[in-house]
Amino acid sequence: MADHVDRVLEQWAQERPDLDASPMAVIGRLNRVHQLISTELRRTFAAHDLDGASFDVLATLRRNGPPYRLTPAGLMRSSMVTSGAITQRLDRLEARGLVIRTRSDHDGRSVVVSLTDEGRALIDRVLPDHIATEERVLAALSPGEREALAGSLRTLLESLGDRTG
Repeated sequence: MADHVDRVLEQWAQERPDLDASPMAVIGRLNRVHQLISTELRRTFAAHDLDGASFDVLATLRRNGPPYRLTPAGLMRSSMVTSGAITQRLDRLEARGLVIRTRSDHDGRSVVVSLTDEGRALIDRVLPDHIATEERVLAALSPGEREALAGSLRTLLESLGDRTG
């Protein structure tokens, strides 16, 4: 059995036998997996009238616990959304009544973003579907394979500077 990346590697081996294209086996597969998983996640989010970045903002607020609020900078650090996307996402989520922005009690110059009751209800409905999608996507892997893959990816991410604390 072969996948798309195997064909790419065969082609490079034929066309450029002087190069070791083996890194493409990993990077190419990571890219392909990302594309395929993203498609599945987009379907799940779309069923709830969300996109991935909006889901991430709502999920970040929810998983931080009561009172379900963070500063925009805290949201950016805790989520997978870039700084450029935060304001745009917050505008859309606020227009839908899923979050509100208010002045901080501690510093009137700063803003905090809070999950509304409607936003909390939505993320609580979406999360089980999201997890079910991830479960379906990973169904071909045994629990041990999942654990090994997660560990290898953590090592790679840390080596690239993606660390907490």
